[in-house]
Amino acid sequence: MAIPQWLAGDLCVLHVDHRDALPGTTAEWPEWLSADCVATIRAAGVPLPWRHQREAAELAHAGRHVALSTPTASGKTLAYLLPLMAATAPGAAAEGFEWADAAQGDRRGPSTNRGLAAALVADHGLSADRLDPGLSGGGLAGAGLSGEAMVGSRARATTVSRARSALGLKQGATALYLAPTKALAHDQMRAARTFGPKGWQAGCLDGDSDAAERRFAREQADLVLTNPDMVHHALLPGHARWARLLSGLRYVVIDEAHRYRGVFGAQVGGVIRRLRRLCHAYGSDPVFILASATASHAGESGAALIGEPEPIAEVNDDASPHPARDVVLWRPESSAYDDAAKILAGLVDQGRQTIAFVASRAQCELMAVRAKEKSRSGRAIASYRSGYLAMDRRQIEAGLQSGRLFGVSATNALELGVDVAGMDAVVICGFPGTLASLWQQAGRAGRADRDALVVVVQREDPLDAYLFAHPELIFSAPIERTVLFPDNPHVLGPQLAAAAQEAPLTPADARWFGPTMAGLCEQLCAAGLLRRRATGWYWPRPERAVDAIDLRGTGGKPLDIIEEDSGRVIGQVDMAAADHSVYPGAVYLHQGEQFLVDAYHPERREALVNRRRPGYFTQPRTIIEARILHEDAHKPLGRTTVCTGDIDLTTQVTGYLRRDEVTTQVWDENPLELPVQRMGTKAVWWTVPEDVAAEVGLSAIKLANAAHAMEHTAIGLLPGFAPCDRWDIGGVSMMVHPDTELCTIIVHDGQAGGSGFARAGYECAEAWLAATLQRLQTCSCLAGCPACIVSPKCGNGNQHLDKDAATRLLAALLEGPAQR
Repeated sequence: MAIPQWLAGDLCVLHVDHRDALPGTTAEWPEWLSADCVATIRAAGVPLPWRHQREAAELAHAGRHVALSTPTASGKTLAYLLPLMAATAPGAAAEGFEWADAAQGDRRGPSTNRGLAAALVADHGLSADRLDPGLSGGGLAGAGLSGEAMVGSRARATTVSRARSALGLKQGATALYLAPTKALAHDQMRAARTFGPKGWQAGCLDGDSDAAERRFAREQADLVLTNPDMVHHALLPGHARWARLLSGLRYVVIDEAHRYRGVFGAQVGGVIRRLRRLCHAYGSDPVFILASATASHAGESGAALIGEPEPIAEVNDDASPHPARDVVLWRPESSAYDDAAKILAGLVDQGRQTIAFVASRAQCELMAVRAKEKSRSGRAIASYRSGYLAMDRRQIEAGLQSGRLFGVSATNALELGVDVAGMDAVVICGFPGTLASLWQQAGRAGRADRDALVVVVQREDPLDAYLFAHPELIFSAPIERTVLFPDNPHVLGPQLAAAAQEAPLTPADARWFGPTMAGLCEQLCAAGLLRRRATGWYWPRPERAVDAIDLRGTGGKPLDIIEEDSGRVIGQVDMAAADHSVYPGAVYLHQGEQFLVDAYHPERREALVNRRRPGYFTQPRTIIEARILHEDAHKPLGRTTVCTGDIDLTTQVTGYLRRDEVTTQVWDENPLELPVQRMGTKAVWWTVPEDVAAEVGLSAIKLANAAHAMEHTAIGLLPGFAPCDRWDIGGVSMMVHPDTELCTIIVHDGQAGGSGFARAGYECAEAWLAATLQRLQTCSCLAGCPACIVSPKCGNGNQHLDKDAATRLLAALLEGPAQR
């Protein structure tokens, strides 16, 4: 076994799950793959593909969208590269793509775009009369590129091919790869160059690309590797410059597909729909290949992401070999973070390259410091999190890949940021919110010749306590479904405005954007964001519509954290989190160092800090209020009613606590004057009938404290029933809510317009609230702790909580009369 004796013999080991090594099952190379491609792949050390690689490749080659959902290090990269290389590598016939596309029949419906041929030539400084006569003037209309509808896939492909030829652009099929991070796209480009045959051109396109790299991607690359942000901000708004890529686009790969959930998933879904619409206008109809190491019902969620009405094909039977793996559940005697740092240091001292995943940026920094202090070997240990500058991130990534860096504490920025499968061990400090994230992080451990070790350390958290008491929910339960809400009007409306600027919208575009499109377009017209004409909806404004859309819900351009003495930018923070993290007086941690925020200028997107160690850390105090606007649905549950619908949420950071950095005791509270933030979102709520409150015998104050405690525990457990993190959701409880006139507990999505998690909570309310009651009843603490009612994100500093009253009140709501 991979568990070292000093770890295996510790009394903190609660449970060990062992998986034996698994052999692999190979298949033959596809007949349609060229001999050159096969030779190059074999030269890279792959004699034959695994069975699931061949299966996924065959589906994609046959023109079917496919979701490949197999574990980390199972060879998903090669699975999607096989059809890509077959279609785009040297020797693939340019005409083959066009005729194969036409042979499928025009299954895409009429086009909705106008004037794209003119746009195609405009970027190259040409006029239409320099094209073949059949492509200019009436010829353009006849070919369908500027008429009300395009006439057929073969005509479109032929027309665009002739236009490319007239412009001297490279011909042939192309492919696009999308990753959630720039670093992962660069890793995949290295893999493409390893497996690809001679002359196959792959190029990365991201915010760091210089002019030459961008030109190469536009004009020469067979495979362009990028991210959804770049497609959204650059490729689609400037589609005329990318005519070669779009008109020949045969395949689109979406890697880490399970990450596109919630509002981010809905935004990327809008980008994908815009991409498909423009591809259709340029004469192509790409096949989508979705890859994920951890996804359940990947065919359904994949269809929702790319805009297909029916589930796409799914391949989830992993045929690759795997080393033996041991997963240890560790229940610490005191601090989860101290124990995780001790385990990280011990494994590094043994020469095992190890990643320790933690939930927050601050704990990521502290973990690295603690591990360095505990390590006896002096081997290198670093921290890695979002907010670092690109140069710092790449140095850490290079250190991991070279083996120079033995240990790293990381947020999930590293989970996605770089392909580092093949570590000796992984330490996970606290359940990361979803089983998908847990197994994604655990999958980083395991080499071909060495067993894998994963240690999951229980935090003081309701969900951790619940899962560690029921290990079968970790090791036997299916991965959560990916939840996204692509029809969110707060997301779809701006995406429609961006689409209209790219090419005017017509009713036929409901094929891409769904049945609510026309109504939303009229609302945008009323707001002055679109203009209705006889031929469709047009963008009437001079600015770029895409610049008003923040795909990741981070508030646009991040806020810079500037060291006042030197003037250097030491990090960045999303605007959405700035009020809660870099307010005046806050302690900010960066690479193990402490900084005090001396000035906060959100209007200039900057905070000024100075290096200090004041002996305390800070915690913001927040006031949250929620008004119920509309009820979408309701259902009875025990003696209460559970509802879901729209709310108007207001939040304000009103001050902060200073807590001792050693004992965590509160020193004092300091007031702040920051603006009120308002947001409309989705929520699930339930009420306490007056007769139940009277029966339980709670005073007004105890009733309010019980509701507050119940809210905390329910929020902590919802990620066990809906695929979210507790930071994706929030809550409000009121003794008497003005809209219900009853004591009310509200759990809401953390993004404008909703992210689907509150609705998922409504659907599973019975099991979710039953688990909440069980956690309250079985927690061994006397008056409340982080494993039940104490929340790390409470805006009131976890004051006014009553565990006993919450337990009796929820029991009365769910199970009938409670005993006084």
